[in-house]
Amino acid sequence: MITIKTDAQIEYMRKANQIVRDTLNLLRDHTKPGVSTYELNRLAHEYITSQNAIPSFLNYHGFPASICVSVDCEVVHGIPSKKKILEEGQIVSYDCGAIFNGWHGDAARTVAVGLITPECQRLIDVTEQCFFEGVNSIVAGVTRLGDLGHTIQAYAESHGYGVVRELVGHGIGRNMHEEPDVPNFGVAGRGMRLSEGMTIAIEPMITMGTEKVDFLDDGWTVKTRDRKPAAHYENTVAITSRGVEILSL
Repeated sequence: MITIKTDAQIEYMRKANQIVRDTLNLLRDHTKPGVSTYELNRLAHEYITSQNAIPSFLNYHGFPASICVSVDCEVVHGIPSKKKILEEGQIVSYDCGAIFNGWHGDAARTVAVGLITPECQRLIDVTEQCFFEGVNSIVAGVTRLGDLGHTIQAYAESHGYGVVRELVGHGIGRNMHEEPDVPNFGVAGRGMRLSEGMTIAIEPMITMGTEKVDFLDDGWTVKTRDRKPAAHYENTVAITSRGVEILSL
């Protein structure tokens, strides 16, 4: 069932998403060669809890960390580890969630570790723009899920990139994952219409090569099948009478 939020409920979500936004900025500032993904997870956990919030991901269906840290060909859900040390030239995706007063925030960013190739920077930039192309296409009561997905897909594929099919965005509110699913691909004119009061997480997951992925034996990590780099950009948005508000910016 899709839940429609009031302005007061969206205000709680705005605070949760501000905590997520600030956590991601903290992680960006500490991204450098030689740092372990375990240390980055520790920093995120300490910051989220210092804001009287709860990390959404910790123990979610058994996930063992407060953030997901996915490196290079890891699309999403990478598990932080003392053994996973960032290296110059890599790209790293952070996915972060926080609960504030019972309401969730969720966002993701892909950032450079030191100096990266122009090809990897272009992938990061296009993935971020995929999100904004999608958001800018939304008109409450008019835009369908298929329209949104098609806009994101068309932009990514116009740059020669793949769009992951097995993983999608989602509704969000009192639960981290709510209805509806929000694909990054689709057929224009199909699917439910997006309406005022809906809050959704839009999260393009874009690959430099094939859109096909492998789910690893750890039960979480997802890698591109051809092991080429992937990028992830996500924000929680609210569809309101004033337009579409990006809560995690």
